[in-house]
Amino acid sequence: MLRTVSALGAAMLALAAATSVRAATVVIGGLAGECSYRAHAGQHAPGDLEVCSRALSSEALSSHDLAGTYVNRGAMELMARMNDVAHADFQTALHILPRMGEAHIGEGVYLIGMERFGEAEGEIDRGLQLRSEEPEKGYYFRGIARWGQNDFKGAYDDFHKAIQLKPSWSLPREQLKNFRVETAQ
Repeated sequence: MLRTVSALGAAMLALAAATSVRAATVVIGGLAGECSYRAHAGQHAPGDLEVCSRALSSEALSSHDLAGTYVNRGAMELMARMNDVAHADFQTALHILPRMGEAHIGEGVYLIGMERFGEAEGEIDRGLQLRSEEPEKGYYFRGIARWGQNDFKGAYDDFHKAIQLKPSWSLPREQLKNFRVETAQ
């Protein structure tokens, strides 16, 4: 069984991809397990993507594992800047399992890269409502989407929430360096 881990514009997509959408962890072996391992490790070379593709075409997977494998491959594709292909994989995962939070967050990251920040925020909200297994990533990416809409207070709050959920994660702390908080006098 898979456990879903998974300047603006191009710069945001590169940042988002570098942090990875939620990868998936597999408790069983096989190609889907190898795909999960590689996605979780941030690998995204053509051979890594091929492992995921072979898992999708040759292994009998449960609906959850099948959707999770599409999310994993989509995360790898985002890291490889294969945005449209990643979008198709997130959409396929959502078709298989509409209530998979990680697929909504992955779609949101794709939308951030397309500078469709309002839509991205909505997708990420849905992913968080569906109880993503790594909500700190959802809050982080929603903060990026809010920043892109000039909702700086919302972005600030989301980056803080990401830090609360995972204090050791440095990316939200780096984003907070963009803010100067002043107290009202």
